[in-house]
Amino acid sequence: MIKIIDVILKINPNAEVSVSNNDINTIEWHNGTTPIPIADIQAQLPIVEFDMAMADLRAKRNKLLADTDYLALSDNTMSAEMTTYRQALRDITNGLTTVEQVNAVAFPNKPS
Repeated sequence: MIKIIDVILKINPNAEVSVSNNDINTIEWHNGTTPIPIADIQAQLPIVEFDMAMADLRAKRNKLLADTDYLALSDNTMSAEMTTYRQALRDITNGLTTVEQVNAVAFPNKPS
C-alpha cells in the first residue's frame, strides 16, 4: 500500500507533514511547509506506486544477479545458459509501464 507521506515527499522532499492512518484528509502541514493540493497528491499516487514496484523488482533482480556474480569472474567460463539467464535478469524491467505489468513479472529459472 502506498503511503500518502511517500507521495508528499516525492513532490516536496523537504515537506514537514504528518498524516493519520494514511488518510489523505488528515494531512497536517508543519513549520511553514506550503500545503500541496490534494488533487496534486492524488495525481502522483500511481506514479509513486509504480516507482516503488519497480524499486522492489530491481532489488529482487539485483539479488539474483549478485548470487551468480562469481560465475562472471575472469577465471571462470560461464555456460551459455547462465549467460542467457543473467541477460534475462538484466532485461526484466524493459518495457514495463504499469504496476500490473511489474507485479506479473516472472523471473527466469536459474540454470543448474
